[in-house]
Amino acid sequence: MTAPASLEIERRFLVTEAPADLAPTATLAIEQGYVSIDPVVRLRRVGDDTFFLTMKRGLGAVREERETPLTAAQFATFWPLTAGRRLQKIRRRIPWGEFVIEFDTFAAPHEGLLIAEVEFPDAETMGRFTPPAWFGREVTDDPAYTNARLAVS
Repeated sequence: MTAPASLEIERRFLVTEAPADLAPTATLAIEQGYVSIDPVVRLRRVGDDTFFLTMKRGLGAVREERETPLTAAQFATFWPLTAGRRLQKIRRRIPWGEFVIEFDTFAAPHEGLLIAEVEFPDAETMGRFTPPAWFGREVTDDPAYTNARLAVS
């Protein structure tokens, strides 16, 4: 059974050092800002020309998520509301068996922070996932490592 479009099912891990031989299929510059932290109301720019408004509720591996694309003008209208609650990162998408690892390298003030996350279509698939040896401590349930919290710390 596939998760409804309004659910995000993922696990997140700290990484101390990624293997040098990782081969990403995509590398994306991401900037995101938060209108609200609880519930999460996020604006995201991917590259120079892709924009989203996302709302999330909950904490942990399974959360409610709703996302819609925005135009550049819509994004620019709301972006000022995120002042003081922003972050930047580079995301690399790395195939890993039947999964895709989204490997994030954060910019200042979180420079050096590396987080790997893996999204799943359902809880059963999530249960089959064995993290690679280079993944560190799991932070899926640690609110300090959500992007929303990082944006304000």
